[in-house]
Amino acid sequence: MEERLQKIMSRCGISSRRKAEEMIMEGLVTVNGTPATIGETDKRPMVTDYLKRLKARVFPVGRLDFNSEGLLLLTNDGDFANAILHPAKKVPKTYMVKVDGVLDDKDIMKLEKGIRLDDGMTAPAKVRRVQKKTKANSWIEMTIYEGRKRQIRRMLERVKHPVIKLVRTRINGLELGGLKPGAYRFLSPDELKKLQKEVMAPK
Repeated sequence: MEERLQKIMSRCGISSRRKAEEMIMEGLVTVNGTPATIGETDKRPMVTDYLKRLKARVFPVGRLDFNSEGLLLLTNDGDFANAILHPAKKVPKTYMVKVDGVLDDKDIMKLEKGIRLDDGMTAPAKVRRVQKKTKANSWIEMTIYEGRKRQIRRMLERVKHPVIKLVRTRINGLELGGLKPGAYRFLSPDELKKLQKEVMAPK
């Protein structure tokens, strides 16, 4: 009988199932020397599954990790994509983040100054408390200006407030708005022109 790899890894004490899925998605797990994949049995939707009616071939600008959701830009312009992703451009990306516990002023100050991660110091972030909280958790709005892998999750782990839910709501002023999961829309000519002007101008 076949068994999912992430379940085996969890049972063997290598990692939790959730962490195992992330490791597999990042190409860190091999089976008989071949990189493992999540597999067709999980039937997880891909971005391209929602774009079958599009005539043009487009690709995502950056990524959202498996446990995150929200705004994702798609384009067929490689220069435009590179401009948005280039660290020197410092394109702001804003997220609504549900965290374990409630951040105090000290935690927020650390995030806003930058956090030292395994791959170096992060750039300063902007953090704002959102008035939705319980005794167990709370929400913040967080804006970062770079795109390291799992950056917000790792930053919040360092201040001991792990992420419960992460939603990207804005990229450089472009809003997710009321767009539902799996839905897409085209940018208006004005939106596209404004975004191109801001991210592709020399810094």
